[in-house]
Amino acid sequence: MRQSSVLILLLFIALNSCQQSNKADNEEDSKQVGHSSEINDKEIVCFVYHRFDDGRYPSTNISLKDFEAHLQYLKENDYQVLSFSSAIKYLKSESKTQKTAVITIDDGYKSFIQNGLPLLRKYDFPATLFINTETVGGGDYMDWEEIEKAMNNKIEIGNHTHSHDYFLNMPEASRYQAFEEEIKLSQQIIVENIGITPTSFAYPYGELDPKMKDIVKNSGFIGAAAQNSGVISSGSDLMQCPRFPMSEAYAGIDKFTSKAEMRALKVINITPSSFIIPENKSKPELKLNVNRADLQLNRLQCFIQGAECRINKSISENGEAIITLSPASGIENRRRTLYTVTVPDTVGNWHWFSHLFINSQTR
Repeated sequence: MRQSSVLILLLFIALNSCQQSNKADNEEDSKQVGHSSEINDKEIVCFVYHRFDDGRYPSTNISLKDFEAHLQYLKENDYQVLSFSSAIKYLKSESKTQKTAVITIDDGYKSFIQNGLPLLRKYDFPATLFINTETVGGGDYMDWEEIEKAMNNKIEIGNHTHSHDYFLNMPEASRYQAFEEEIKLSQQIIVENIGITPTSFAYPYGELDPKMKDIVKNSGFIGAAAQNSGVISSGSDLMQCPRFPMSEAYAGIDKFTSKAEMRALKVINITPSSFIIPENKSKPELKLNVNRADLQLNRLQCFIQGAECRINKSISENGEAIITLSPASGIENRRRTLYTVTVPDTVGNWHWFSHLFINSQTR
């Protein structure tokens, strides 16, 4: 009897150990294929504006009629509207998931304080204004008094460097020192004039390389905005957050609502990860490893600016979708070329991802 009891006990321990091992294996498999809890499934749609009701520059302008339609849609559809830094904190928090939008304004033109801010105040929405300190108070740009007024009306002030230069045009030997020095200088100027130290950053023209991204992170910013379109999610690189551009060509309420309702495409791996076009590559290839759960891959769409998009799809050994995109013709004469992928899931939600290729040799 004593031996029998010992055998039963040993069998129970072995079975329990096996169950725990299987549970751990299943949890690890879930991590590998991108499964996450509700806390880690937060998503944020971020929009970038420049000028408001300034018809001289249609490529960066939005009419007040369209802008108000955007704000009204967010209000009527119960979006949580946050500043850029508050959205990053929300993304990292354990608060419940909500529909969340961020309004950002680049460069600090006077048309914002004159035309855009009154509408934000009407709807009681915050926003983030990224300023380049060299131009403050000159020409069409807001002065420090106007920037402080905006700050006192729920507008977060972010860093957009000092000169807003094309840093990728500089040789690598001087690029990173110049970039870092400009960030430090603009932070100092902002502190001296309005008494705050920005925690949000936006790359001029949305252009960056991996070392510039590291400099931004090491400078103490909690998040940085690029200009490739897409949805910020818990899996995003917070040092290059995507934003949907809003200007006259893309500002109709139908286009805005489709972006506001967009979901993030959960990309597990990107090759190449850098925005810089690889040397001697006139037709750069982009490969994405994607968590294909619930996606209708047969309806996947691809868009490449200035070229027909070629798509190749396959399934990896661990069940990820491998999506390879390439242009049918060369893009060497374009400075910036956006590759965009959209795909619906089985519920009908559309998911979006874009990657910006930059040719710094094209000016």
